[in-house]
This record gives sequence, C-alpha cells and structure tokens, in this order.
Amino acid sequence: MPEDVVLYEERDSLAIITLNRPEKMNTLNDAVIQGIADAIDAASASPDVSAVILRGAGRTFTAGYDLNPGDSRQPWKQTYGAKEIDHRPGAWDPVRDHAFMGANMRRFMKLWECPKPVIAQLHGYVLGGGTDLILCADLIFMAEDAIIGYPPSRVYGTPTTMMWVYRLGLEHAKQFLLSGDQIDASTALRIGLVSKVFPLETLAEETERYARRFQHIPANQLALNKMLINQAYENMGLRTTQLLGTLFDGITRHTEEALRWQESFGEIGFRETIRRRDAPFQDYGERPR
Repeated sequence: MPEDVVLYEERDSLAIITLNRPEKMNTLNDAVIQGIADAIDAASASPDVSAVILRGAGRTFTAGYDLNPGDSRQPWKQTYGAKEIDHRPGAWDPVRDHAFMGANMRRFMKLWECPKPVIAQLHGYVLGGGTDLILCADLIFMAEDAIIGYPPSRVYGTPTTMMWVYRLGLEHAKQFLLSGDQIDASTALRIGLVSKVFPLETLAEETERYARRFQHIPANQLALNKMLINQAYENMGLRTTQLLGTLFDGITRHTEEALRWQESFGEIGFRETIRRRDAPFQDYGERPR
C-alpha cells in the first residue's frame, strides 16, 4: 500500500486495518481510500479471517478529507473517460466531479459489501468524509472521549454514502445533519449510532475480544445474514440516496459561499477558517475548555 498509509494485519481470526497518517490526523486522500479498499478485498478473500476491524493510528481516527490548501491538485477536474479541455476560471464539470466522489463512495461501500462483519473502532475525532466511511461498517465501537460529526453540513459538503438517515431515522438525522453538531460518545450510544462505548485504554482490547466471537459462526451464515439485513436498506432506496448525496456534495462545494470559504484558506489560513466555521456552535476544536 502506497507509503504504508494503510496497514493490514491478520491475526487470531481477525483482519486489522489501520489508517496510518497520524501526522495528518489520518485525513483521507486517494492513497488512504484505495488502501482501505484493497485491505477490505484482502480480508474478504482470506480464509483465515472471520471479522474485520478498522482503526486509526495516533491520536484520532480521522479528521475527514485532506483539504490541504498547499495541494493545488483538484482531482474532481481530472479526466474520467472524457476529452480534457481547458476550463475557464470557475468552470465546474459536475459529471467529472461525480466520477471522482462516486469512486470514493464506492470504495467506502466495500465495508458494506464485505461478506464478513466489519467493526469500526473509533477514538479521537471522526469527522466529515470519515463518517461517510465508518457508517458503512456493520458495527461501530467508540471511545468514551471520542467525537463524531459532519461539520461540512455548515458549508462545503453533503454526506456521499448518506448512511445517517438509515442508521438513525428521520429526527436524529435531521438534528445532526442540518446543524453539523458534534456527537459525543454517550449521545451516539443513546441514539443508536454506535453499538458500544469503552474507555480509550481498553477500546482496542474489547473490540478484538468481541470480534473474535465471529470465528465460531460459519462464514456462509455470517455472509447471508449480513446480505439479508443490507438488502432491506437497499430496498429502501439507499443507492438512489447515495447518487443524490454525491451529486449534491459537488454542488455544495461550488456555491458562491463555498468558493469564498475555500478562498479564505489562503487569506486567513486553514485553522482560522475552520475556527470561524465552528465558533458559533462551540463544538469540535471550539469546545469550551
């Protein structure tokens, strides 16, 4: 896997996949997303694996997509089966954008499609595009001091895998997606967003202990039960919702407000831009200490 940004290990009936960009808060770029997809494929194919654990190295699971203002590359403007043309300033091709974000969404959905149970093990922050990833897992275990949220709801994004409404229902999906409010561990457990909450120091041990139980169930039994549950949500229009979510994400990144927000990275700096977004809500990095 490129630069070891994703680590893969098999032991004791488990495949353990670790996001490994701790110096960048495990932010998601193409190498990380492809690394996760490749690791899920490896776990799916391994006869020695009965369950998969997805975790992050360092102090946080992931801070979401890598929005590094120093990276001038705009991947949604790359060619995807179409002739390249010179774009005038400000021009946006929604089909290319959808091809780029759709490719990310499909790789996240490998967690959903994996025939083996996938447990997301969360600590620190799990933000933005990181929630698009982890909500595709089968079960979510969370550290007591962890925070989940989709702050791009405030500007510059909509969820692409759009699992929020299917996992939470209407009221809570609207509560947290309309506001972008953070969700602490006790709230996440109460509203059914996560299965279990543990102290940080025992999170990995408890997650592995739970996941090892699946080795006592036939692989075909696990696969069929997972397929049956997932199919109920597919029948509710999940894939159509994801199509809209991916298209709307591109639209929200190209509104006048979004373009001005992105320009502020260079004007006042990335951290100050994020601070001003979250300060009125007093959450994430702007929580009262």
